Amino acid sequence: MSAPAFDRLFRAAGVTGWLYAADIDTGHEIGHGADDPMPTASMYKVPLLVTLARHADAGLLALTDRVTVTSHDRVSGPTGLSPMCDDVTISLRDLAYLMIAVSDNTAADKLLAQVGLDAVNATVRELGLDGTRVVQSAREMNDSMGRDTGHAWPFVDPDDIAKLSALDPARANRSTARQMAELFGMIWRDEAATARSCAWMRGVFNMQVWPHRLASGFPYDDVAVSGKTGTLPTLRCESGVVEYPDGGRYAVSVFTRSFSTALNQPRADAVIGTAARMAVDHLRR
Repeated sequence: MSAPAFDRLFRAAGVTGWLYAADIDTGHEIGHGADDPMPTASMYKVPLLVTLARHADAGLLALTDRVTVTSHDRVSGPTGLSPMCDDVTISLRDLAYLMIAVSDNTAADKLLAQVGLDAVNATVRELGLDGTRVVQSAREMNDSMGRDTGHAWPFVDPDDIAKLSALDPARANRSTARQMAELFGMIWRDEAATARSCAWMRGVFNMQVWPHRLASGFPYDDVAVSGKTGTLPTLRCESGVVEYPDGGRYAVSVFTRSFSTALNQPRADAVIGTAARMAVDHLRR
């Protein structure tokens, strides 16, 4: 059986693409540049969530613990706590919901302060994900872009894009399509934490609100798509799990870099879902 023509698909959408998909239960797989290091943008929040769950499993914290988010804690971003004006007292598990469901940068940095970068990197090492690394918070990522270009958002000039360390996997949070999908597979097989914690994480990922990337490839009421997106200038990505009513479960990760520097690129978003669907159809055959 010939592999899907991913190169042609990605080029037609105006992007370069990387992909990995695997049947969570059989291990059957398909990849396209699956082991190339890539910046993860907001997908670094996935190993952060796993680390939070493992800390809860070990009794180092309780997900019901409450913290107060102040104006000093707020990180720039359009969703969740980030654009709010007043102090908020909230549980760790509700911060985790905001971090994943709407990619709230403030919630992510508050949770990262709870567990620490060293713990997140210890988690990915223990899970065998040696190509995955978290080296900066959302605030540090945002600050680096202003520092690299000398101005604030937006970043659309090609010369500015070339300067962004946030897009350099040697200097930024990084992983590969294979390892992001593998991490989701571990969560769905109850291997990333206790079964109870993995079930909680699966529920959180299923509440992600963005329908325009992975989910766009599976527009069916009886197919569940759970995942986490990531976005930076010219970078769009999503990793997650697609579940069919016959019990088939597929971990998928797609990264794209667009040829254009425009902020709005619906074709680049949609091709993530199209490529994921092609990969899953291939595995299901």
